[in-house]
Amino acid sequence: MHEEEAFKKSFDIKLARRILRYVRPYWKQVGLALLALLVSTLTAASTPLFLKYAIDHAIVPREVLPLAQRYETLLLICALFFAVRVVDFIANYAQVYLINWVGQHILYDLRSEIFAKLQRLHLGYFDRNPVGRLMTRVTSDVDAINQFITGGLVGLIADFALIFGLMGFMLALDWRLALVSFAIMPVFLAVTTWIRGGMRHAYREMRLRLARVNASLQENLAGVQTTQLFNREAQNTRQFEWLSSDLRKAWVEIIKWFALFFPLVGFMGEVTVALLLWYGGGQVIQQTITLGLLVAFTDYVRQLFQPLQDLSEKFNIFQGAMASAERIFSLLDTPEEVADKPGALRVERFKGQIDFEDVWFAYGKRGEARPNGSVEADPSSPEEGEWDWVLKGVSFRVRPGEKVALVGATGAGKTSVISLIARFYDVQRGAVKIDGRDVREYAQRDLRRAIGIVLQDPFLFSGTIESNLRLGDDSLPLARIQEVCAFVGAHEFILRLPQGYQTVLHERGGGLSTGQKQLLALARAILHNPDILLILDEATANVDAETEQKMQAALERVMQGRTSLIIAHRLSTIRHVDRILVFRKGRLIEEGTHPELLAKGGYYTRLYELQYAHGSGG
Repeated sequence: MHEEEAFKKSFDIKLARRILRYVRPYWKQVGLALLALLVSTLTAASTPLFLKYAIDHAIVPREVLPLAQRYETLLLICALFFAVRVVDFIANYAQVYLINWVGQHILYDLRSEIFAKLQRLHLGYFDRNPVGRLMTRVTSDVDAINQFITGGLVGLIADFALIFGLMGFMLALDWRLALVSFAIMPVFLAVTTWIRGGMRHAYREMRLRLARVNASLQENLAGVQTTQLFNREAQNTRQFEWLSSDLRKAWVEIIKWFALFFPLVGFMGEVTVALLLWYGGGQVIQQTITLGLLVAFTDYVRQLFQPLQDLSEKFNIFQGAMASAERIFSLLDTPEEVADKPGALRVERFKGQIDFEDVWFAYGKRGEARPNGSVEADPSSPEEGEWDWVLKGVSFRVRPGEKVALVGATGAGKTSVISLIARFYDVQRGAVKIDGRDVREYAQRDLRRAIGIVLQDPFLFSGTIESNLRLGDDSLPLARIQEVCAFVGAHEFILRLPQGYQTVLHERGGGLSTGQKQLLALARAILHNPDILLILDEATANVDAETEQKMQAALERVMQGRTSLIIAHRLSTIRHVDRILVFRKGRLIEEGTHPELLAKGGYYTRLYELQYAHGSGG
């Protein structure tokens, strides 16, 4: 269970500055929004003045005025009030629209930048970071930044602008009534600080427990087949209910603080109104102030406590945004350990010669799930070092057009060889070369375009069969696609589907058999005409005997004249390759043809005899 470390600061100026960099391209829209905010603040602060003048000059005037004049005054005040509210409506609309427009554009920019970064990171990063955690970065964490800009930052500016605007109007009208209105502010600040601390802790606990629930949900949905196979439904349900109950308790704690906060703020507001009525009412009775002024101040007090009440929510938004920003920028700042060097070589075609020169490779240090390449291994005594070596001093050459098989027990390092050729990882020591140059000197795009890989568990994207075969290459004619599919034996089953090549596949190719997906993966690899073909872990193991014969025949044809490496567990399928490399515990211990290795009577012979003894080789 991976838990996110809670971010304990309400505000971090460095993170805030970095977030604001994304606002910079939209400074014109932000400027207009702030101008609209200023107008909205002035219109809101002027509203009680209309009440004051309506009461003092029309409803209850101090001087005796003709009724007609009082009605005219009242009508003029109402007309001006209506005009001001229309301006307030336009300003509010402009402010909300512009700020949310900016927020959505920033959300788009951030999400695109994160996705592009994830596409560039090497596979070691994904080995140690669960998919659910990365999904959270692109969704809820980015949304928290959007809330920080639209609701938090701008909302905070709006609240403070309104607070200071109202206080300024109140002091200008009558400083004595203003001081009475502000008398409870120290108590209010002390109470809100106490409650905000409790709410911050409660939100932190909620986020941690929500992460656990999300992780459990994702794991159980991904492994539902295994759950049902081992009758784990009841146990998994109990575990999820326990986690969900834990989350419920955290939310109840948040609700408790909210339930306490709002009545307290409301109560303090009413206490302020009572103090104002007691003091101001006495002043009205003594005729030192007007009734309209007292009514205006009462309205000002009610308006004043609304943004004060909202400030606590803004601080919660700030804290959530700081935590999300820390996680997002941590991802964006992750070093791209497998990256093109400046001036990386561009190559159209490869001859196909592959060299491993004293290659030492590890996915991480002992006891750690960290990627390779971040620390140099100790060249003096690599086996005694702290790295968990997968390949140990491996050296071999594959000549252009040669067909080579890699065999050995699980964990011997065969798949790692394939990954290093495609440069999914970089070696700690030694070199992997293609056509005499280190793979680290080539542009990754050109290197991988020249390599075709067929996996045992092929991945198909949501979309049509044709789009899965094209992979974005619109230059491929449909006739060529159909020709290659017929070549590997996939054309017939595709035509039997409802829409043929336009049949839409579900997630991971749902609706197709494993064998059908394997045929599509083979067709996809061949379609892009690679110079080097890598076939992993019995790519034909999940198809029926008839289909396997077709695939084996297709592979024999496509491997002609093309450098090919095959990882095989069934040794009977690789008898006709040019050479076999035998791996054991990360070392290359034998190499030769099938008859030569059997004649040696070594480790390969034992593997072969074990398979035949269990009836799996023939």
